[in-house]
Amino acid sequence: MLAQSQFEFQPDFQPAVEDALRFFKAGLGTNLHSVYVYGSVARHEAVSGQSNLDIVVVTHRPFEDNRTTLLNTIQWRFQRGFPHVKGLNVKLALAKEVASLESIFSWGFLLRQCSECIYGEDLGECFGDYEPSWEIAKFWNDDVAEWVKAYRLKVAKATTAAEQSHAQVMIAKKLLRASYSVVMHKHKRWIDSPVACGDAFLLSHPEKQLEIERLGILLSGRVIPKRSVVGLIDGFGQWLVKEYQRTEFKIG
Repeated sequence: MLAQSQFEFQPDFQPAVEDALRFFKAGLGTNLHSVYVYGSVARHEAVSGQSNLDIVVVTHRPFEDNRTTLLNTIQWRFQRGFPHVKGLNVKLALAKEVASLESIFSWGFLLRQCSECIYGEDLGECFGDYEPSWEIAKFWNDDVAEWVKAYRLKVAKATTAAEQSHAQVMIAKKLLRASYSVVMHKHKRWIDSPVACGDAFLLSHPEKQLEIERLGILLSGRVIPKRSVVGLIDGFGQWLVKEYQRTEFKIG
């Protein structure tokens, strides 16, 4: 099924989505298969000055010869034309890779469950409705230990408030979503908003109220002392890694 020619997002982000679509249609021509928006913009929860625009671009064929130029150009356009958009995150994929059985937990889940097709044939329709399960939670959060290690270092090495704020927001999003993944198989419902993930997690782990509140502070972008951020990552982050491993052992 072809995506609707008209799509509507929040007023602050609608022009940015339209410009990105025009750019990829012009830059890729007949090689462009479809375009999708995911993340806070797709959920209509984006905040001006704080939220990224997350896009999936699917092509018929690889375009390695002009890939770097194309992506650098659109990043430059966004920095100049849409300064209220925190960043532009573009994922690239080939149509034949997306519409395959091997992609059921990766591209299939992302496009079917988390994205809105704004152009072309909606490959999300190749997949059936997903039931919340440990298998999906595990696939998308199996790297939580690596995130804890990497973002602990990023916070510690940040030399500007902007760098630290960005690192705080990124690790807060990951930990809040990963926390819900531990209990998602019990709740049997999809949640993507980091704040909502934390709230749902607390229904099963009310003893972690303080940690979730502190992750909410990191998520706001407010810079706080590094030792406090590192302490939260070391404490709650490592607890979450162990809880994740324990749940995997129980469920298998």
